[in-house]
Amino acid sequence: MAVAELYAQYNRVWVPDPEEVWKSAVIAKDYRVGDKALRLLLEDGTELDYLVDPGSLPPLRNPDVLVGENDLTALSYLHEPAVLHSLRIRFAESKLIYTYSGIILVAMNPYKQLPIYGDAIIHAYSGQNMGDMDPHIFAVAEEAYKQMARNGSNQSVIVSGESGAGKTVSARYAMRYFATVSRSSSSTHVEDKVLACNPITEAVGNAKTTRNDNSSRFGKYTEISFDERNQIIGANMRTYLLEKSRVVFQSENERNYHIFYQLCASAQQSEFKHLKLGSAEEFNYTRMGGNTVIKGVNDRADMVETQKTFTLLGFQEDFQMDVFKVLAAILHLGNVQITAVGNDRSSVNEDNTHLKVFCELLGLEHNSMAQWLCNRKIVTTSEAVVKPMTRPQAINARDALAKKIYAHLFDFIIERINQALHFSGKQHTFIGVLDIYGFETFDVNSFEQFCINYANEKLQQQFNLHVFKLEQEEYMKEDIPWTLIDFYDNQPVIDLIEAKMGILELLDEECLLPHGTDENWLQKLYNNFVNKNPLFEKPRMSNTSFIIQHFADKVEYQCEGFLEKNRDTVYDMLIEVLRASKFHLCASFFQESPVPSSPYGAMITVKSAKQVIKPNSKHLRTSVGNKFRSSLYLLMETLNATTPHYVRCIKPNDEKLPFEFDSKRIVQQLRACGVLETIHISAQSYPSRWTYIEFYSRYSILMTQQELCLGDKREVCKVVLHRLIQDSHQYQFGKTKIFFRAGQVAYLEKLRLDKLRQGCIIIQKHVRGWLQRRKFLRERRAAVVIQRYSRGQQTVRKAITAAALKQAWAAIVIQRHCRGHLVRSLYQLIRVATITIQAYTRGFLARRRYQKMLQDHKAVILQKHARAWLARRRFQSIRRFVLNIQLTYRVQRLQKKLEDQGRENHGLVEKLTSLAAVRASDMEKVQKLEAELERASTHRLNYEEKSKRYRDAVEEKLAKLQKQNSELAAQKEETEQKLRETTQELKDKMDDLTKQLFNDVQKEERQRILLEKSFELKTQDYEKQIQSLRQEVEALRSEKTQLHRRLEEERVTSDSLKGEVARLSKQAKTITEFEKEIELLQTQKIDVEKHVQAQKREMREKMSEVTKQLLESYDIEEVRNRLSVEDLEHLNEDGELWFAYEGLKKTTRVLESHFQSQKDCYEKEIEALNFKVVHLTQEINHLQKLFREETDINESIRHEVTRLTSENMMIPDFKQQISELEKQKQDLETRLNEQMEKMKGKPEELSTQLTLGHEEERIQRRATESQNKMHTKANEKLTDKIQELQESSALLKEPAESGEFKSDCPQEASLFIRDLEEELYMKDTVIKKLQDQVRSLTKAIEKANDVHLSSGPKEYLGMLEYKREDEAKLIQNLILDLKPRGVVVNMIPGLPALILFMCVRYADSLNDANMLKSLMNSTINGIKQVVKEHLEDFEMLSFWLSNACHFLNCLKQYSGEEEFMKHNSPHQNKNCLNNFDLSEYRQILSDVAIRIYHQFIIVMENSIQPIIVPSMLEYESLQGISGLKPTGFRKRSSSIDDTDTYTMASLLQQLSYFYSTMRQNGLDQELVRQATKQLFYLIGAVTLNSLFLRKDVCSCRKGMQIRCNISYLEEWLKDKDLQSTLAKETLEPLSQAAWLLQVKKSTDSDAKEICERCTSLSAVQIIKILNSYTPIDDFEKRVTPSFVRKVQALLNNRGDSSQLMLDTKYLFQVTFPFTASPHALEAIQIPSSFKLGFLHRL
Repeated sequence: MAVAELYAQYNRVWVPDPEEVWKSAVIAKDYRVGDKALRLLLEDGTELDYLVDPGSLPPLRNPDVLVGENDLTALSYLHEPAVLHSLRIRFAESKLIYTYSGIILVAMNPYKQLPIYGDAIIHAYSGQNMGDMDPHIFAVAEEAYKQMARNGSNQSVIVSGESGAGKTVSARYAMRYFATVSRSSSSTHVEDKVLACNPITEAVGNAKTTRNDNSSRFGKYTEISFDERNQIIGANMRTYLLEKSRVVFQSENERNYHIFYQLCASAQQSEFKHLKLGSAEEFNYTRMGGNTVIKGVNDRADMVETQKTFTLLGFQEDFQMDVFKVLAAILHLGNVQITAVGNDRSSVNEDNTHLKVFCELLGLEHNSMAQWLCNRKIVTTSEAVVKPMTRPQAINARDALAKKIYAHLFDFIIERINQALHFSGKQHTFIGVLDIYGFETFDVNSFEQFCINYANEKLQQQFNLHVFKLEQEEYMKEDIPWTLIDFYDNQPVIDLIEAKMGILELLDEECLLPHGTDENWLQKLYNNFVNKNPLFEKPRMSNTSFIIQHFADKVEYQCEGFLEKNRDTVYDMLIEVLRASKFHLCASFFQESPVPSSPYGAMITVKSAKQVIKPNSKHLRTSVGNKFRSSLYLLMETLNATTPHYVRCIKPNDEKLPFEFDSKRIVQQLRACGVLETIHISAQSYPSRWTYIEFYSRYSILMTQQELCLGDKREVCKVVLHRLIQDSHQYQFGKTKIFFRAGQVAYLEKLRLDKLRQGCIIIQKHVRGWLQRRKFLRERRAAVVIQRYSRGQQTVRKAITAAALKQAWAAIVIQRHCRGHLVRSLYQLIRVATITIQAYTRGFLARRRYQKMLQDHKAVILQKHARAWLARRRFQSIRRFVLNIQLTYRVQRLQKKLEDQGRENHGLVEKLTSLAAVRASDMEKVQKLEAELERASTHRLNYEEKSKRYRDAVEEKLAKLQKQNSELAAQKEETEQKLRETTQELKDKMDDLTKQLFNDVQKEERQRILLEKSFELKTQDYEKQIQSLRQEVEALRSEKTQLHRRLEEERVTSDSLKGEVARLSKQAKTITEFEKEIELLQTQKIDVEKHVQAQKREMREKMSEVTKQLLESYDIEEVRNRLSVEDLEHLNEDGELWFAYEGLKKTTRVLESHFQSQKDCYEKEIEALNFKVVHLTQEINHLQKLFREETDINESIRHEVTRLTSENMMIPDFKQQISELEKQKQDLETRLNEQMEKMKGKPEELSTQLTLGHEEERIQRRATESQNKMHTKANEKLTDKIQELQESSALLKEPAESGEFKSDCPQEASLFIRDLEEELYMKDTVIKKLQDQVRSLTKAIEKANDVHLSSGPKEYLGMLEYKREDEAKLIQNLILDLKPRGVVVNMIPGLPALILFMCVRYADSLNDANMLKSLMNSTINGIKQVVKEHLEDFEMLSFWLSNACHFLNCLKQYSGEEEFMKHNSPHQNKNCLNNFDLSEYRQILSDVAIRIYHQFIIVMENSIQPIIVPSMLEYESLQGISGLKPTGFRKRSSSIDDTDTYTMASLLQQLSYFYSTMRQNGLDQELVRQATKQLFYLIGAVTLNSLFLRKDVCSCRKGMQIRCNISYLEEWLKDKDLQSTLAKETLEPLSQAAWLLQVKKSTDSDAKEICERCTSLSAVQIIKILNSYTPIDDFEKRVTPSFVRKVQALLNNRGDSSQLMLDTKYLFQVTFPFTASPHALEAIQIPSSFKLGFLHRL
C-alpha cells in the first residue's frame, strides 16, 4: 500500500519537541499527496498544523501492542522516537533495565539495587537460549559461553558507555556469570581469583567524576581462559590509556584514584604509621576537587577489602607495603613546595618535610632530588649545560614525575595480577570482556577525549561490519534475495586521525621538534584539513581548538596540552635519581631494558587504512599516541578473531535518580553507542520477521474459512498475505520466516484491530438490541398494569354513590371493632399458652443443663482416674523397660566377673552337691531354722517392748527437762532483764536440741519399722517363689504322667522296653526328694536373709544404746547448776553444744555405714549365686538349641530312610545302605545318651526339647505308617529305634523335672558342644552323600518309567541356606547383574529384599557373627555400587530404592521389637531374629536409602525440567486464546511444524511414567506421595521463575492458560489418588500468580484484594508480575505506575523475603514409613531368572 495511505485519520505520529525530544500526536484529518500541512491533535488537546512535504512526513507511531517488547527490532516502525518510547515504557513504567536491540543489549543504569543478580537467576539463565528469557546481562554471557562450548570458538563481550552508565558493574556481572557456570571442583579457586581482580583494579584505576562515583579511568580487556571441559583455568588483563593527569589534577567535585583516599583513611593504623600520612585534606593531590568523601562509601572498609583481595591473589604483606610506600611517596611529592627565585629560577627548601619523607620512602638522595626538581640538564655535542627552571616549569616537572611513577606502579600491579592468574596448562578457548570508555564529549575536551573517541570510531566500524555480516547471513540462510544495504561508514573519520599526514602523525612530527608547540601543531591542522576535509572544522570564535565530526556528534577539542601529554616525558636527571634508588621497586620502574615499552612486544605491526611511512625517530615510536594506536590495533585484531557480543550501557539521567528517564540524555547516548545504527541497518531492508507459526497464530482472525481449510500452514500464510498486501515487494517468504518491510506489520495490526473492532461492534449491536428489547417488554408490561388499575379506578368511581360510601364506612367501623375484639382474645390465649410453654421449656432446659453438668462432672472424674491409670501404666512400662536395660547391663558386668570367680563358684557347686548328699540331716536343720525363726520373732517382740520402754523413758526425761526449764525461767524472771533474755535464748536453744533429738529418735523408729516391713515383704516374695516352684513341679508331674501314658500306649512287647519302663518308674520316685532339696535351698536362702536382718537389728539396738548412754551421761540439772550467770550468757557461744550434737550424728553415721557395708556384702553374695543360676540356665538353652538341631537331623534321616525303605523292593542294594545308616544312627544315639547322662544338670531346657522331640517323632511316625504300609517290618525296626531314643530321653526328663542339676561345670558343657559339633559335621557329610545317591536313583527311576512314590508335603522355615563362598555370587546375581525391566512384572514387590533377608535369617540361625556381618556389608556395598553405576537410570534407582526400603522394613519387622511386631501374624513372629541386633545396620541402610532417594529425585527433576516451561507456559491448552507476538531478532523458534514441541500431555505422560514405574517396582505409597510433592514443587517453582523472567508471558490470557494447566495437574492427582500428598499446595504460588494476571488491576479495591489474596507470593514477586504485565491486544490496558505504587505501599508491612526467585534445588525432608510385609517367608519362591540355584530353602 502507498505510504500516504498510512497517514489516515486517527493514526498516531511523532513530532519533534524541544523538551521531550519527540511528542506523540493523533492525525485529525486524512493526508493526501500534495498537502502542505498535516492536521494533528496533540495529547494535551491542542491542534497543530505540521508543515510537511512528501519526503519529510513525521514518523508513524507503533501500535501499543508492539510497544515495550524485549527486542526493539520487533517494532513495525524502526526509528528514533519508536526506540525512545519503547525504552521509556520498559524502564520508567515496567522497571526493566535491559532491552535487546538486535544483537545489542541495551542496559539502563537504574541507580538502585535490584534483586535480579542472585545465583538463582544465574541458574535460571544457564542453558537457556537468548530469546527464551527476558533480556539480561546473564543472557548475553550465557550466549557467549554456549557458543564457546558448542563451536569451540573464542568470544568477546564488549561493554561500552559513558561514565556513570554502569559499564564496570555490567562487566563484573558477566565475569561473575562465567565464574559461576564454569566452576570446577579443583581447590585452586581460579574463579575467585578472577573475580578478585575487580576490587584491585577499581581501587587503582577508578575515581569519582562529576558523572559517576566509580568511574573507570582506563580501558580494560580481561581474557578469561577455559580448558577443554569449559572450566576456567586462568585469565589475562590488558589495559588501555590510563588517565595519568588525574593523579596531579582533579576538577571540582571530583576525586583522585580511590586508593589514595583508602590509604589516607587508614593512616592511623599501626601498619601504616611509618608512611607518615594524614587525612586526604592535607595533600594537594587529593584535595583539589574540594570534596574528599563520597556519600555512602567507607574508604577504610574498602581498604580492608583491597588488602583481602591482594592476599587472595597471593600477594604477600611485603609486596602490599611496597605498593603503599610508592603511593604515599606520590602524595608527599605533591606537597613539596617550590618557591620562585626571581623570574627565571626556582628552589626547594632542603628541610622540606614532605621532600624528606618522599626521599626516605623511595630510598633517594635528598640533595640530588632537591636540585633536579628545579633544574634541567641540556646535553649538546660539545658540553652539558645545567639550566634552571622557572617555578611553573618546576611544578610541571614535579607533576610529570608523579604521573610517571603512578603509571609505572599501575602497570606493575597489572603485571603481577596477570602473573597470579597465569596458568600452566594449555588454553583451549577464551572469552574476553572489554570494559572500555564510550564516546565522550565535555565542555573542555583534550588529548584523553581525543584518544577515547578515536577508539570508539574503530569499535563502531567493527560493530557496523559485524551487524552487516549478520544481516547478510540471515538473508542467505532464509534464501532471501540479498540487496546492498546503505549504512554509515566511518572510515573517513578514521583516515583523518590515523592515515598518512593525519592528525596523529602530525602530532608525532611536532613532538620531534625541539621548539614544537601546540599552536604550531594546530596551525598545521588548519592548513591541511580546513575546507579540504568535510569532517574537520575550525571554530569561528576560537584559534586554539578544532572540531571533528565523529559518527555520534561533533566534538570540539582544545589543543592546549596535546604535545605534552603525547610526549609524556620526564627530565633525564630525575630519571637518573630514581634509577639510583635504594628501594628495589622504585629502581626497577626506571631500569633501561632492550625490550620495547609496549606490553605487546615488537611483533605488532600497525597498519592504517592508508599507507603510512614509518619515521625512524625513537621518540615517535614511544609516544603515547603511537602506543595507544598499537594497543588499539591489537585489540581490534583480537575482536575480529572472536565472536563479539555487545552491551551498551545508558545513563538515564545526570542526577543519579532511580528510574528517572531523561529523553535528551538518552537520545544523545543512543546516537553515540550505535543502537540507532543497528536500527537503521535493519530498517533498510526487512526489519520485521515473523515465523510462520507466529503469523498463523496472530492473524488467523484475518483468514477466511477456505484458507483455514488448507492443511499446510505455510501455504495458508502465503495466500493470506497475497490477499491482504497486494504489493509483493513489501514482504518476502523465507524457509522459516516471513520478512516484512517497515510499516507492514503495523498495517496488519490495523487490519486485525479493525476486524476485532468490527466483531465487537456486531456483538455490541446484538447485546444492546437484546437489552433494549428486554427493556421495552418490561416497560410494556408495566404500562398494561398501570392501564388496568387506572381503568378499574374509573369504573369504581362511576359505580359508587354517597349512601353507599356511608354504609361502607359504617361497615368498616363495625368490622374494625369486631376484628379488634377477636384479635385481642386470640392474643390473650396465645400469650397464656406462650407463657406456659416457656415455663415448661425453661424448666426442661434447666434440668437438661443440670444433667449435662452432672454428666460432665462424672466424666471429669472418670477421665481423671482413666488418665491416672494410663499414666501409671505408662510409668510402669517405662520402668519395666528401664529395669530390663539395667538387668541387661548388670548381666554383662556379672558375666565378666564370673570368669574371675570361677574357683569360688566351683566351691559353691561342691557345697550344693554336698548339701544334696546330706539331705536327711538338712531336715533337722530346717526344724532348727524354724525354731530360730520363732526365737527371732520373740526377739523382735522383746525389741519392740524395749523400744517402747526407751521411748517412754525419753519422754519422761523430756517432760522433766521441760519442767526444770520452766522452774529455771521463773527464777530468772527476778534477775535483771539481760539475764532473762539470755536464759530465754538458752531455753530456746535447748528446746530446739531436744526436739531435734526427739525427731532423730522417731526417725530411727520409722526406719526400723520400714526395715521390718521390707523383711516381711521379702518373706512373702520368697514364699510366693516357693509356691511357684511347687506349681512347676506339679506341672512337670502331670506332664510326666501324660508322657508315661503315651509311652504305655505306644510301647511294644520288647523285653528291653519293659525294663526301661521299670527303671523310669524308679527314677520318678526320686522327684519328691529333689523337691525337698529345692525347698531346703530356698530355706537356706531365707535363713541368710534372716541372718542379715538380725544383724541389722543388732546394729540398730547398739546405736540406740549408745545414744541412750550419751544422753544419760549428761545430768542436765547438774550442768545447769554448775553454770554461772556468765557461763549461761556465753553458753554455746563457741558452738560447744553444736559440736556435741555433731559428734553424736557422726557416731550414728559410722554405725550406719558399717551396717550398710555388711548388707552390701550379703547382697553381693546372693547376687553371685543368682547370677550363677542364670548363667547355667543360658548354657542349658544353648545345649537345647544344639539338641534341637540334632533332632532336625534325625528327622531328615527318618524321612530319607522311610522313602528308601519304600523303594527297597525295586532296588535291593539300597537295603544295605539303610542298614548301615541305621547302625550309624544307633551309634550316634548311644553316644548321645551317654552325653545326656552327663548333662543331667540341664533339666528344664532338655525336658522341653524332649517334649518337642516326642511330638515330632509321633508326627513322623504317623506319616511313615500311612505311606509305607507295604514295609511293616522295616517300619517296626525304625519304630523300635525311635522308642529307644524316647525312653532314653524320658530317663533324662525325669531328673530334669526336679530342677536339681543346676550346677554342672561349664567345662563339661563345652566338651559336649565340641563333640556334638563333630558328630553333626560327620552326619552332614553322610547326609550329603546319601542325597547324591538319592538324586541318581531318582533319575534312574524316571528313565525306567517305574513307579515313584512321592514324599509327603514339606514345611519350610523361611530361611535360605547358602555357603560362605557363595556370598559373592549371591551379591553379583541378585544385586549387580539383576535387571529390573522384564522381571518386576512377574514377581512380588521387594523380592530381592526378601531373599536377602531370608539369607540373613539363615546366618542368624547359625549364630555366626562373621557370616552375618559379611553378608550385611556385602549387601550394602552392592546396593551402593549398583546405584553408582546407574546414577541416571530412573528405573534402576526406583527399583533399588524400593528394595532398600523393603529390606529395611524386614529388618525392623523381624527384629523382635514390640513396636514393629504389632501387625505380624503369629507365624511371622516366630521368624524373628534370635541372636543378633541389627539396629546399626538399619541406620546405615536408612542413610543409603536417603542417598538413593535424593539421586532418584535429581534424575526425575532432570528428566522433567525441560518439559515444564514449554508445557506449562508456552503450550496453548485452550486453543485460540493466546495470540503470539513478534519477538524480533531473538527468536525462540524457527520451526514451522510445532508437533515436536512439548505439550501439557507430555508433562502428564512423564508424570504417569514416573508414577507407574514407582508402583511397578513396589515403592511404598508414602514415598510415592513424597516424590510427587517434590515434583509438583519443582513444576511450580520452575514455571514461576520463568514467568518472572519472561515479560512476554505476563498477560491475562496466559494466566488463563496457566490456570487450565494447573487444573490438569490437579485432575492427574485425583486420578492417581494422590490428593493427600500436599502436592496441590506447592502449586499455590503459581496459582496465585495466574490469578494475579487475570484479575482487574485499576482501582484501590483491586489493590487491596491483590494484597489479601496473594499470600504465597512475596512483595517483590507481586511487584515484578505487575511491572511485567503485557497486553496482547489493544483492548487490554497496561498496569499504571500509580497502581503499582499503591500495591507496593500496601505490601510494605510484609516481612517476607526479598528474593525474587524460588529455590528450585530445595528438597523436602524425606521420611521412610514402616510397612510390615504381608508375605510369609515360607511361601517365597525364587524365580529361575535370578540364577540363584545354589540357595536352598530350609
